[in-house]
Amino acid sequence: MTDIVDAHHHLWRRADLPWLSGEMVPRIFGPYEPIRRDYLAAEYIAEATACGITSSVYIQTNWPLDRSVDEVRWLSEVHAESGWPTAVVGSADLFAADAADVMRRQAAVTPLMRGVRLQLHWHERPEFRFASAPDRMNDPTFRRNIAALADLGWLFELQVFAGQMADAAAFVAAFPTTTFVLVHAGMPDSDEPSRVDEWTRGMRRLAGEPNVVVKLTGQGTFVHRVDQPLIDRVTATCLSLFGPERCMWGSNFPVEKIWTELPPLVSAWQRALSPYPQDVREDVFSRTARRVYGLPSAALP
Repeated sequence: MTDIVDAHHHLWRRADLPWLSGEMVPRIFGPYEPIRRDYLAAEYIAEATACGITSSVYIQTNWPLDRSVDEVRWLSEVHAESGWPTAVVGSADLFAADAADVMRRQAAVTPLMRGVRLQLHWHERPEFRFASAPDRMNDPTFRRNIAALADLGWLFELQVFAGQMADAAAFVAAFPTTTFVLVHAGMPDSDEPSRVDEWTRGMRRLAGEPNVVVKLTGQGTFVHRVDQPLIDRVTATCLSLFGPERCMWGSNFPVEKIWTELPPLVSAWQRALSPYPQDVREDVFSRTARRVYGLPSAALP
């Protein structure tokens, strides 16, 4: 039996998340009224362990950037109470001169810290954007702060669309000792052939950089369903370009609660990986994430 690591999940408290507790604003994953509630550790742990998930990596949930240290402090308390999450990726305003100090303060809060995410994705459709421009990764202050990750031993969660991948490949090449985790498998946003081709070309460029690993997550973001052909295509492309030792699975829960529960989601990825050897499945579901995020090994039942 393969033990499963969820390399991408979130916990939410509405009071800390303006986009859940305040006025409805457009989000990349569509209308989110059904998930406008607290989603705390006990609920996630029950759902995850029922699916065979034994470890998890929390990815920041866009708390206000001036509360980035508070987010990590809260997660340290959650871990002390529950043992979950197993590791944490926080955030910081990487366009601010004091970001390195913020990250050092986070590291001082808990040894669970593994890295930082600040979403860089930009799209011609305004509701799909997070960054203010497609080339924000070239900002000098941002790059100085990325350089600080090497001393911390942290990784960077890279979230970009296909049209940004040429710039992203040059960006990660400038920091060869830092690991970059490509979020949501590069966010393929359409099954239109020209868009799939653009995504495939961009993924090939990123795969050419040895310090990039890819996270097989979020493949319901644009279709709002568990789409087996999409999951199969993303799995096959990522394994072909990156190899299993640079691919890892994650759930993006509870965002995907908008259109599914966790068991069908896990099952869809298990089906996509079922034609591959056991060693490949173990890499994608466990070993890659354990290595990249520095997680302890799990004893299989």
